[in-house]
Amino acid sequence: MRKILAMILAGGRGDELSVLTQMRPKAAVPFGGLYRVIDFPMSNLMRSGIENVGILSQYRSYSLINHIGNGASWEMVGRERSVTILPPFKKHRYSEWYRGSADAVFQNLGFIRVHDPDLVLVLSGDHVYAMNYGPLIDFHLEHDADLTIAFTRTDRSQASRFGLGRLELEAGRRGGRLVEYLEKPETVPDWPEQRYWASLTIYLFSAKVLAEVLDQYMTSDPKGFEFGRHLIPEMVKKQRVFGYWDDGYWGYTRTIDEYWQTNMDMLGEHPRIDPEQWQVRTNLAHDLVRDRPPAHVDSGARIENSLIYSGCRIKGTVKNSILFPGVEIGENVQVEDSILMFDAKVAAGCRLHKVITDAEVYVGPECEIGSGDPAIPNEEYSQLLRSGITLIGRGAHLPARCQIGSNCIVHPNLTPAQFRQRQYESGVSIQ
Repeated sequence: MRKILAMILAGGRGDELSVLTQMRPKAAVPFGGLYRVIDFPMSNLMRSGIENVGILSQYRSYSLINHIGNGASWEMVGRERSVTILPPFKKHRYSEWYRGSADAVFQNLGFIRVHDPDLVLVLSGDHVYAMNYGPLIDFHLEHDADLTIAFTRTDRSQASRFGLGRLELEAGRRGGRLVEYLEKPETVPDWPEQRYWASLTIYLFSAKVLAEVLDQYMTSDPKGFEFGRHLIPEMVKKQRVFGYWDDGYWGYTRTIDEYWQTNMDMLGEHPRIDPEQWQVRTNLAHDLVRDRPPAHVDSGARIENSLIYSGCRIKGTVKNSILFPGVEIGENVQVEDSILMFDAKVAAGCRLHKVITDAEVYVGPECEIGSGDPAIPNEEYSQLLRSGITLIGRGAHLPARCQIGSNCIVHPNLTPAQFRQRQYESGVSIQ
């Protein structure tokens, strides 16, 4: 058995998730009614038998630290098993924030050397997928690779959003030599195979080669701090780099639209994401999930194609939506195509369409949210909100009978008095 250490990149805020990451990193954003996004790579590691993990955290780490705990939820506690949160730290001569993915791993080479692994698996903490890393590891060892990157197929129209690999595919095998790599190219190349492989940000390194490459590129005069943009293109020229393709579901949560759609992929008669089948674990002590009573659904309530968890109280109508523990829906309420996080409360007579609320939001009686023209983008953040989704930040308290259009942002902890001082129209942001 080869000794494997996993390093999860979980330090970024992700500005494109707006108020959802104002108080937490992307990896700790609640997902799917019960989980955090980081639960998916953590559960993949557990199922793959990889039991030593370093989590590279930087931005507002408390929520992530609180969720991970000692790693017991993923059976990573014991003499030979561990989960360690690795924030930036002050060094003897200088101190630096993590300047990128490669720099974050470089700053923790001491941690890697203490574990003395044969292989280092570097993962993103903000992707939703189910994968056994065992076949990837076998492929890497069979090819005596210095680095193996996992890819999935993508359309040319989407190719510029990802790291792109050009592979020399081997007949009957799930990959081949990586001959070219481009990180989010502005112009998509016309590769002769007409196949575009998107990086899943799953990197399997020989530990020795990883240390050598990082020492070479990150000391003296570093020319870049990212694996995808700087180190991997250079390694393709000089080291044995291979690509391994995976054809399973892979959900992106980089933008609000992607986050919403990936959540919606948990709904339907045949959901694309099935946490029970995937065996996804979470920390049930976080947000007191395990201590809440069963959900209560009144006789007059109507629930259609939705996920509802412990502690919810439903009196109105919920369609095509996901309700986290503790959500309360009042009488004559209609919630549709929405995601309501922990302990959100919607008073009687409200209408919510395509709304994402963070935790502990209160919506006063007879409010109408998300009713505007979805084609009118947000005035300040037109690139973030242009598909009709409205965001309500954590702890916001909306007064009775307020109207909020589509593509709006309500910032955290807004009070009724502050709300009344501002006018809500479709496509605005209220602070």
